[in-house]
Amino acid sequence: MRPSRKYSLEGTIAAILFLILIAIVAVQILGRTPVMRGPVWTEEAARWVWVWMAFIGIAEVERQNRHLRMGFIGAMLPRRIRTVVFTIVDLAYLGVMAQLCWIGWKTVDRTLAASSVTLPFPTAALYASAFLCSILVIHRILRRILSGRSGDIEGTEAP
Repeated sequence: MRPSRKYSLEGTIAAILFLILIAIVAVQILGRTPVMRGPVWTEEAARWVWVWMAFIGIAEVERQNRHLRMGFIGAMLPRRIRTVVFTIVDLAYLGVMAQLCWIGWKTVDRTLAASSVTLPFPTAALYASAFLCSILVIHRILRRILSGRSGDIEGTEAP
């Protein structure tokens, strides 16, 4: 398996969102002191940025193939059997993510007309994070399945 790039679009976006989250929370904390009066939008903005950061982070973890899984059992299997087992797992994972993608799309469509309480965005912008993340994860799963790398486990060698 070729090594993945150190920096990716998903990882860079998640890191930038984390820095934005820190800035928003700092403004929120300072707004609770006599130093300044805090804007009302900081609490909702922090939640939205955190949700986007978390979902984009899920896509980055999937890109690096570093999510939690029971790899120690797979490492004991011969390579061919391990590939079949993890391909089946990836197909089930693909089905779950396809369902989540559909649910995300329906939620975005349903909330397009609803506006946020304190932010100048429709609430669909928040729910679009789950939809986008599921598309990115589906893309990574399909690439892994089609390339035949479903059985690859980092740091282990097949017997």
